This record gives sequence, C-alpha cells and structure tokens, in this order.
Amino acid sequence: MMRGTIALVGSGELSGTMVETHKKLLARNKSRGKALFLNTPAGFQENVDLIAQRAVHYFERQVGSSMEIASFKAAETITSAEAEEVYRLISKAGYVLIGPGSPTYTVRQLKDTPVPALLSAMITKGGCFVAASAAALTAGSHTLPVYEIYKVGEPLHWVEGLNILGRLGLELVVIPHWNNAEGGNHDTRFCYMGEKRFRALENQLPSGTTILGLDEHTACIIDFSSRLAVVEGLGQVTIRHGGVEKRFANREKITFDQLLGRSEFQVLDADNNTTSPDTSDIVAESDATFWDRMHKIEIAFHRGLEQNDLATMTALLLEADGFLWQAQLDLENPEFVSQGRELFREMIALAGTGINNASNVSPQKFETLVNNLVELREKYRRSKRWQEADQIRSHLQNAGVVLEDTDEGPSWHL
Repeated sequence: MMRGTIALVGSGELSGTMVETHKKLLARNKSRGKALFLNTPAGFQENVDLIAQRAVHYFERQVGSSMEIASFKAAETITSAEAEEVYRLISKAGYVLIGPGSPTYTVRQLKDTPVPALLSAMITKGGCFVAASAAALTAGSHTLPVYEIYKVGEPLHWVEGLNILGRLGLELVVIPHWNNAEGGNHDTRFCYMGEKRFRALENQLPSGTTILGLDEHTACIIDFSSRLAVVEGLGQVTIRHGGVEKRFANREKITFDQLLGRSEFQVLDADNNTTSPDTSDIVAESDATFWDRMHKIEIAFHRGLEQNDLATMTALLLEADGFLWQAQLDLENPEFVSQGRELFREMIALAGTGINNASNVSPQKFETLVNNLVELREKYRRSKRWQEADQIRSHLQNAGVVLEDTDEGPSWHL
C-alpha cells in the first residue's frame, strides 16, 4: 500500500508562499529519509550550481531543514560512479525536490535511468516527491516542449513524459503556469501556450486524457495513503477531462476518481464536506506572504491618495522600496519581486500625476510631494539604480515638473 505524497507546484517552489507547504510536507515524510535537491532540469545552464545552492540556502534559512544536492547534470558526461552515488542518495531519501529548468532536457537525461523508478519507490515507502514548474511538466504521461514551441517556433507537439504519476496509478498530463500573465499584450496562459495553441495541443493527446493545470504559486498535494489531493497556495488547480473543466481553490480536496475524470466534480472542503466549486481568487492563509504585504501597502497608498495625504503616501513608497529590496536579499521568487516593482512604479506614477486631479491640494502639499520624490530619486542615483531614478524623473515630467541636476544638487520647477 502506497503511503507517500507527490506535490505538484505551478511555480514559486523557492518563494515565501511555499515555506509553510514545504514544512507540512517534511512533517508528513513517513520514510524519515534525507531531503534532496535534484539539479537535472537546469543541468545545461551555466548557473546550475547557484540554483542548487539557492535551494539548499532556502531550506536551511526559511524552511528550517537541511538539504543535500544530488547532482545529475547530464547523462552523457556523468561518470558511472557519480551516477551510482545519485541513485544511492535517492534510494535513501525521503524528500526530493526537482524544479526549474527545461522539461524536455529533464526527460532526455532521466528517462533511461533508474531515477523515475527510484522516485516511485520512495513514494510507496512514505516519502515525498516535489515536482515544480519545469519538473512538474515531466511528472505525467506527456511533456509539453515549452521552449521549443514558444521561443523556437517548432510545430505543436508533445514528448513522452517520465510518467512518475502513471507508475503510481494516476495517468495525467500536468501543466504548470496555468494562469501565467507575463505576455502582457498576448495570451501566455497554459504554460505560455495561450488558449488557441493549447486547445490544439489538447486535441493531439489520446482520447480521455485528464489534464491537471496548476496556477502559479499553487500546489496540488497528492496523498496516496488517503487517496485525496489538497490545494494550497495563492491560486487554483484546474482539472480538465473530456472538454469539461473544474477549478479547485485553496484548501479544497479532490478525490483520486476526480483526478482521473471518473466521477462528478464535487469539491471537498478541509473537513471533507461536499461544497460547490469556488472559482474566486483565494489568498493563502499565511499572514506573512510577499503579496499580503505588498497589497496592504497598495491599499493604504490608495487610501492616502484619496485623502490627499502626501506624508502617508511618501512613507508607503519608502516602505515598499525597502520591502522589495529586503525580499530580493531574502531570495524571494524573482517573478514576485519583478511584479512587485511594477506595482511600486505604478504607485510612483499615481503619486506624481494623480495630484493634478485633486482640486483641494494646496501648493505647499504639492511641493512636499515633489521634494520627497526628488529625494527618493537621489537615493536611487547614489545606489546606481539608474532605471528607477529615470522612471521617477519621467513620472515627474508627466506631471509638469521639470527636474534639473546641477552641481549644487537637483532643482525643479513647473
């Protein structure tokens, strides 16, 4: 009887949003083996060792657990002795994390090795396998060649997956980054494919295939002892079977029959009570996540903007700036930091231009706001953060403020 767990993560496996999830998974490790980071997906990258060290550092500093690196960068260059050591480490492990990189590269390196069988055996003994982002794509029967299609322009196609799920009785196709929005002016949902291409890809799959879609910073935790899956994180898990699609939000449970498309899509809440699916955005319970903090700053900033409270707005801009830099030092997910900076720039723009729409703002308050923004720009210039400094200057110009740099320091006029 299988006793272990597979956690499929849409993205953010080394971010603040997944800290509590990793802690829970480690606590459920019935095999009591060591935690490993398998670096294969990024084995072709020049920074593969830095990625692995970041994972080790993240687990030690934020999760509070030690982690070893199992280095299997390339099947054609690893020696027999090195490969045997990796196999030995996996056979003794109780927790294996595999994440960023290339899904097709991962399949090529590992499909003819004992690794898939060793991971399956670890799960049957009570261990936990965490497949995130690129690695999540390889866990099912078919793997999506994301880079080859999205960047290189190859025809739409699938490649054979490692199918670790299939070895354990779950024939699925896993798609992370289900709700991706990085494209801006074009659709990048469904792991950068967009709806048109993804529907065409779906038609290439064998009839009756179930697709498991994972939103970013969201995990689907599959417990083989209870035969239930539970959703954790900021987004939702989507099950698509036979043209029917259902979404499951944070803390909702999914039966194995639902995962395989064998029963109606009833949703179980945390107490196993039947509920109706909720497709609204659900925020994770942790009160200390990156986005909790950023959204609190954003809400308070807009309140200050509505009340023309320039001192509060300035304080919140400085708070956001400090928080983003600390998040970067704390190895927060780079996607989060990038999106947080966009939100920060938007607040600066509102501070610089929204003031013109407020008829009851006195010249003294306007002058205070501009002086504070000029001071913030100087701070960026001293730190050689030229892009942020230039953006503040641009926002001020949009508000009719001309900024000049002189030998005595910056000066401005309308």
